[in-house]
Amino acid sequence: MRTIIEQIFSYAQSTPDKTAVSDGKRSISYSELAANVLYAKNILKEYCKLKKGDCVILASAKELEFVSVYFACHLCGAIALPIDPETNEKRLSVICEKTNPKIVVGLNRQLDYKCLSYEQFVNSENDCSISNVKYPSLDDVADIIFTTGTTGVPKGVTLTQKNISAAALNINTFIKNTSDDVEMLALPVSHSFGLGRLRCVLSNGQTLILLGSFANMKRFFRYIEEFKITGFGMVPASWAMIKKMSGNKIADFANQLRYVEIGSAPMPMEDKKLLCNLLPDTRICMHYGLTEASRSAFIEFHSENELLNTVGKQSPNMHITICDENGNELPVDTEGEICVEGNAVTNGYYKADELNAISFWGKKFRTGDWGQIDKNGYLTLKSRKKELINVGGKKVSPVEVEDVLKNFDFIKDCACIGVPDPNNVLGEVVKAFVVTDEFDKITLDNMNSLIGKQIEAYKLPVVYEVIDDIPKTSSGKVQRLSLKK
Repeated sequence: MRTIIEQIFSYAQSTPDKTAVSDGKRSISYSELAANVLYAKNILKEYCKLKKGDCVILASAKELEFVSVYFACHLCGAIALPIDPETNEKRLSVICEKTNPKIVVGLNRQLDYKCLSYEQFVNSENDCSISNVKYPSLDDVADIIFTTGTTGVPKGVTLTQKNISAAALNINTFIKNTSDDVEMLALPVSHSFGLGRLRCVLSNGQTLILLGSFANMKRFFRYIEEFKITGFGMVPASWAMIKKMSGNKIADFANQLRYVEIGSAPMPMEDKKLLCNLLPDTRICMHYGLTEASRSAFIEFHSENELLNTVGKQSPNMHITICDENGNELPVDTEGEICVEGNAVTNGYYKADELNAISFWGKKFRTGDWGQIDKNGYLTLKSRKKELINVGGKKVSPVEVEDVLKNFDFIKDCACIGVPDPNNVLGEVVKAFVVTDEFDKITLDNMNSLIGKQIEAYKLPVVYEVIDDIPKTSSGKVQRLSLKK
């Protein structure tokens, strides 16, 4: 296995003139990308005195220079900390306190650290001599990604060069990308999904086209046509926006798009089926995974059309088991905690010994997700373990109840949590938060009559509350625990 940066530099030698990255206005070839990385490395080492193991915070705007500086950090043996440029002061303070960065790049704020702009890394020389480059070790820490999570508490996930290289290989193997693919990236590169797509493309010798976001539909479709895009990644919320703003226009490119990767949050079944109809020959791949265990499972919508209620099977080179409270593997069709092993799985959280001690059973990473695997290896995701509702000793998945509620047109969105049983009998009961304009329908009697035959009685919400919005992370994950406050 080779590091991502070594793979990129090999393409700089074998296909030097091929476009590596473009932002729609400027394009750089693989040889130019290698030259820019070396130029940025020299600035980091000579001017900034960056040493192996130092942390570098990178405001992750989709700029060509971000790509160069990100990989230059790896070449220096330093640790890249990609963050959202709009990161709030409280979160930024926590990240800085935990990592004590040597340098901060691209963040236009007054900080007590050495700060540089991406403009300082613009290379006008493009000299590229990569014959004597010393590449990082596979065991070196490459990145620390601070997760938002469903609790809102940031945790620093450490990813080694082996982790990110193995993840890229696993993903490219499943999606079946080739070096001829041209991908458009509209996802944030501060999150593991978007950054992972960047690494997948460049480690595979493909071309990456950077798009600001999915918000500009005209540019989105213009880029697909102009750059002959063959694939892109998106979260379900992005698809909801595409559908709302452009209807079925994506079908115009059904013969051009070879693949789409979807992930980071659940997707409604109706949207899965609609995509299959609109893109009948496109390889539509949806992953299940975490920042800690990138793309642990995959499903392909067309070939596994009858199993879209699952999240698919374990990804290439990953191993998923369902375990009990003591880490013992459970038999098929038995619910328990989802655990993952493989080279793409993190070694742990940054400077968090107590958290690391409870996050692994040997080499098995405890995802904190609850699910089961059937006899054919298909994984069904039930809920976050900490979000399960314990009704009289019976575990209720909030997702199962939410899926039933969402079948009614008058419920725009919803989320369920466990609250203390007012009768002090069952321990917990289900409470449903709903977003609706038809308040008169949200009564206990009416809702029970509507959904009472669709789920067991103990799963029925006992309390309903109408709210304006369901709290979610930027990638669309419901923050149920914040509803308990």
